[in-house]
Amino acid sequence: MLKIKKILPSLVILASFLVAKTTFAVCPVCAVAVGVGLGFSRWLGVDDLITGTWIGGLLVTISWWTVEWLDSKKIKFKGRKILITLAYYLLTIVPLYLMGIMGHPYNQFWGIDKLLFGIIVGSVAFFFGSMLNLWLKKKNGGKVYIKFQRVIIPVVILLIISLVWYLILKI
Repeated sequence: MLKIKKILPSLVILASFLVAKTTFAVCPVCAVAVGVGLGFSRWLGVDDLITGTWIGGLLVTISWWTVEWLDSKKIKFKGRKILITLAYYLLTIVPLYLMGIMGHPYNQFWGIDKLLFGIIVGSVAFFFGSMLNLWLKKKNGGKVYIKFQRVIIPVVILLIISLVWYLILKI
């Protein structure tokens, strides 16, 4: 039984590559990726602060992509940005809490659940990184300084925060 638990995640990922189809839908693909990533991070012993940081960045990205997609389809309604963002956060956090992954009293950092704290920090950091990209682009006359700057800046910020978490937790 123990071997099956170790092999099953690899088989699921392999099967997803074999049956995957090209799609423009971000949400289901990202939801599966977050679920698999969270499972692997726990299996590998990655701390919830680090995992939460990346989930937070992903939630910001998915929210923006969804709003942009709705805009491209000319679907507009009052409060859509806030509603979409809240929906993604609730659809991520509530199941994690209900499954017992979040909310354990011994899994806290500064009195807040580590995963939740990481999600908050990762969301703020990714948002800040994206705004930094826009500011740099505006400062440079609408042009990026380096290729893929839009991706590199927020991801590097998440990497730095993950390294800081790692160092703090090792002390």
